[in-house]
Amino acid sequence: MPSKEHDRTVLANPHEKDGDDRRARERLCVATRVVRPVGELVRFVPSPDGVLTPDLKRVLPGRGVWVTATRRTFEEAARKKAFARSLKRPVTLPEGLADIIDKLLERAALDMLSFANKAGLVASGHAKVMERIEARGAVAVIQAVDGAEDGARKLASATRRAYVEARAPVLITNFRSADLDLALGRTNVIHAALAAGPAVSGFLERVVALDFWRDGPLAQAEDGTAGKSTLQADDEPTSQDAPPATDGVIGTLD
Repeated sequence: MPSKEHDRTVLANPHEKDGDDRRARERLCVATRVVRPVGELVRFVPSPDGVLTPDLKRVLPGRGVWVTATRRTFEEAARKKAFARSLKRPVTLPEGLADIIDKLLERAALDMLSFANKAGLVASGHAKVMERIEARGAVAVIQAVDGAEDGARKLASATRRAYVEARAPVLITNFRSADLDLALGRTNVIHAALAAGPAVSGFLERVVALDFWRDGPLAQAEDGTAGKSTLQADDEPTSQDAPPATDGVIGTLD
């Protein structure tokens, strides 16, 4: 007789056939036993030799196992040996797999930032960023995590002056200057301002996913933005014309 867990999984995926769960809309987290939208989960698939592989794009064939897309939940699933139990076979977790996932999510965001830059939506350098803020043409501002506090204070002051009656751009502090250099093809990038556009929306979605992984859903609970992240780390921009809601996940520059 099917278990209650099996029933819940089937109900969440009525069109799933032959164990192919790649197009599922909801799945059961093996750590929390809660059915969630796939945008809040990471899918894992064992390789032929039993090595657990993260499938952020949800394209790898075979039976997958899903975990809420936070580092804390992943580590809980690993500690409970939930992957092997769900897959009903021994699996090997590569050393540092949580760090690998973190890097994959970070790389997906930076790749999309590079795409936005090629689309002409990114201005870098303190002077150009200030110009875009004063013209109220920024939907997001990046401050390198290793940037000087004085620069951040000046940007915040300019933002308060320019956006008195408008929604201020969000502030993103996830990335090091060296990583921004590679993404934008420039040197010593500390600040960047992003204009609205599909590629910028894609970048912001991936930043939300990265923050969700690092900080978990508690960071989003107050304003109800949980579930707006996407773990589909591909190279295609979204079809949105404006950035997604990010309150409570990325800071506001004020």
